Amino acid sequence: MASVMHRSSSDGGSSSGWSDAAAAVAAAAEERAGWEVRPSGMVVQAREDGPGGGAPPRPPPPEIRVRVKYGGARHEVSVSPIATFGQLKKLLAARTGLQPADQQLTYKGRARGNTEYLDACGVKNKSKMVLAEDPASLERRYIERQKNAKIESANRAIGAIALEVDKLADQVTSIEKSISRGNKVAEVQITTLIELLMRHAVKLESIPAVGDSSSQRNIQAKRVQKCVETLDVLKVSNARLQAVVVTTKWETFDAPATTQWELFD
Repeated sequence: MASVMHRSSSDGGSSSGWSDAAAAVAAAAEERAGWEVRPSGMVVQAREDGPGGGAPPRPPPPEIRVRVKYGGARHEVSVSPIATFGQLKKLLAARTGLQPADQQLTYKGRARGNTEYLDACGVKNKSKMVLAEDPASLERRYIERQKNAKIESANRAIGAIALEVDKLADQVTSIEKSISRGNKVAEVQITTLIELLMRHAVKLESIPAVGDSSSQRNIQAKRVQKCVETLDVLKVSNARLQAVVVTTKWETFDAPATTQWELFD
């Protein structure tokens, strides 16, 4: 025997006072849960006795075709009437290229949530809907584009500075080799290099740390710092070296002998 439940209305009366629309929505939702609504408003557990007293599985309801407008295009999609709007979005993603998370489905003038069921909202065969890109998704895309543009700009600036640091690092290596051989270099060369490197350090600090550009900026900042520290050490070592004075020894020659010429009249 089927178990029986009686639904009461908000005013304490029986469910016979329900509107037809509310009863239809309740019937659709409860049928999915294995319940059905009798004409009197009684809610009973659905049961169909098969051979041996068991309940045979119910066949799925026939699919319906819904018409969806997306921009200037119109799509007709076959879907189960007891599917959710979220499941319908997945079917539309393959046709429109718009991901389900970026979709907004409007039916009867209202945006529908992913967990709402088609039949509970009154969707029938050949029902019409409007698909648009979710405003929240548009905002997320705009923010993402702005972020990517900042990262790209930062990477370009860091790349340009890295090239300049490469050239200065080569000069530091050249000075280091010269001093290690005992050759004194002009102090102005060292101080000029330090000044150029510090300018690049300031430029790196002014670049906003966004995404991957942050790690790249830190790498170049450490390179600049290492070059400056090396030059500071070289400056001290260079000051201890004696300047090499190159003298030229000139060879002296005796005055050339003069020849006496005899004069004839």
